[in-house]
Amino acid sequence: MSEEEPSLECWFLTGSQALYGADTLHQVAEQSLQIVTMLADGPEISIRLVWKPVLTGADEIRRICLDASASDNCVGVIAWMHTFSPAKAWIAGLEALRKPLLHFHTQINVSLPWDQIDMDFMNLNQAAHGDREFGYLETRMGVLRKTVAGHATDPEVRSRIGAWTRAARGLHAAREMRMARFGDNMRDVAVTEGDKVEAQIKLGVSVNTYGVNDLVAAVDRASKEEVDAVAAEYEARYAVAAELAADGARHESLRDAARIEVGLRGFLAGGGFSAFTTNFEDLGGLRQLPGIAVQRLMADGYGFGAEGDWKTAALLRIFKVMADDRPGGTSFMEDYTYHLGPGEPKVLGAHMLEVCPSLAARTPTCEIHPLGIGDREDPVRLVFDAAPGPGFKVGLLDLGDRFRLVANDIEVVAPDAPLPKLPVARAVWTTAPSFTTAAECWLMAGGPHHTVLTTAVGTEALEDFAVMADIELVRIDQSVTEAGFMHMLRWNQAYYRLAPGKAW
Repeated sequence: MSEEEPSLECWFLTGSQALYGADTLHQVAEQSLQIVTMLADGPEISIRLVWKPVLTGADEIRRICLDASASDNCVGVIAWMHTFSPAKAWIAGLEALRKPLLHFHTQINVSLPWDQIDMDFMNLNQAAHGDREFGYLETRMGVLRKTVAGHATDPEVRSRIGAWTRAARGLHAAREMRMARFGDNMRDVAVTEGDKVEAQIKLGVSVNTYGVNDLVAAVDRASKEEVDAVAAEYEARYAVAAELAADGARHESLRDAARIEVGLRGFLAGGGFSAFTTNFEDLGGLRQLPGIAVQRLMADGYGFGAEGDWKTAALLRIFKVMADDRPGGTSFMEDYTYHLGPGEPKVLGAHMLEVCPSLAARTPTCEIHPLGIGDREDPVRLVFDAAPGPGFKVGLLDLGDRFRLVANDIEVVAPDAPLPKLPVARAVWTTAPSFTTAAECWLMAGGPHHTVLTTAVGTEALEDFAVMADIELVRIDQSVTEAGFMHMLRWNQAYYRLAPGKAW
């Protein structure tokens, strides 16, 4: 599926006031347009920025905020007070705004023309004045937002705004997400449970369950031509094991896997679903556990969670949209086992079958092996090692009174040795600040065993998303200590119970 619609956009709003007169306001508009051009002049911001006419009064401010909130294409709003915009004029607008807000504190010039400055220059170039007025009101109203200060030509400034736009696109995807759960959760598992109603209130994702045999019916409807085409694509794109090839002894298993993909892809597309879950305890009439089909759907931008884990499926879809055209990969993941020495401790992550090939270091092999779980025929899967690189893993959990994101900075590394007897896709990584501290903090936070692992999305976008969605985020990075992390959890507990929905 397409990860992002090209029509999505971010609106740029400029505040001023009528007091300055028509000539000055004309200059404000010209300079505001220049700022938008500067921001767009680089690869950091990948979404279209839409300039809107300068705002000088409460009625037009309220109307533009209502329009932004109602727009299906607008994912967020950037606001800049070019001159002095009395902030009370923004109260009704900010109350009406239902899209993420970034407050950009900037000015048109980089250097001051010291020998040319007069009072006309001072009256025109006073964002240092106007943005402080606006910042006070945002804080007074408890508006959740991101604040970025600096010049629009600075790549670091554009990078920070770009991270925010990616987060806004992720939230937009969540708010329109429909998810299909084939079967229920794995029995007796706690962390994959959660409040689906609250998830729809908080994020917008609609989570509904379908019988596995509804999927089986779609699989059975797959035509020979459709199955032929998908099987041929497997052979063209991957290093297919000889036994699965067209003249191989187990080629029919490859076709069964292709038939599952055709049916699953058709079911999701027909229902407008962008995420889904499966459960090896509930496979109905499927001949094999979906392996390669799930992997390829993730590679195309779908969210996925195993064992009915709808929270991770939603999170993966969000991060697939945030990753967009960035280098690196993003996948469903699970911490499986540890290497505790010799050398630096490492985590070996995998799943039964379902790791996205966007992580692959090289062309995956397409193989078939016994699974020993699920009580079905041997499943076809893509096998590979994840490409090395920095990233993070993040999990979403339900604490009863709120959702929490737990994230850990990691470095994906090559395995210490080949894994000839582990025929699944896998990733190996080291954790910041150390294995012991990361594991202890993760457990203290209640972090789940299913996660999203990404080497494509930066941590700033993760932090921006948490603010936009008003979801608690605890991050385990290089600076964390066990004692400090525990204190943070305790302070967060007090904050989220005493001041829900208020800005910092």
